Amino acid sequence: MSQHVEGGLLGEGQFAIVVARWNEVITSRLLGGAIDTFRRHGVTSDSLTVVHVPGSFEVPLAAETLAASGKYAGVVCLGAVIQGETQHHDYINHAVATGLMSASQRTSVPITFGILTCESMDQALNRAGGKAGNKGEEATLAVIEMSNLMRRLSTK
Repeated sequence: MSQHVEGGLLGEGQFAIVVARWNEVITSRLLGGAIDTFRRHGVTSDSLTVVHVPGSFEVPLAAETLAASGKYAGVVCLGAVIQGETQHHDYINHAVATGLMSASQRTSVPITFGILTCESMDQALNRAGGKAGNKGEEATLAVIEMSNLMRRLSTK
């Protein structure tokens, strides 16, 4: 009979959030959703560190530094990159996604992608607590589940 292993959604341990200040009208809403979700899943404010960085491009370095410290069960990354008139957003989005994935693999610490990659401010607002929910909440649920899963996998 096969064995199934899942993470669960009870927050255990220390967690960090890295949030970009660029597009703060959006990222502040993502941050609020993330903090609220952590609290609803048993993580107290004493077990949570919030790090503010200038923009989404700076998120991977801060996330990897936190993950490599050994202090955190997981890191939630929040930001908002909104398409402009040039292709700048494409380069930022690709660099951030690749950086976060690589950092998580190098450290074996769950680092979740709560970076909005939207075509307009309206799309971003809809994903930061509007019609499409709050992606900060979703990234937080993912980091809680993955941190529990990684702990279970490493003790088997």
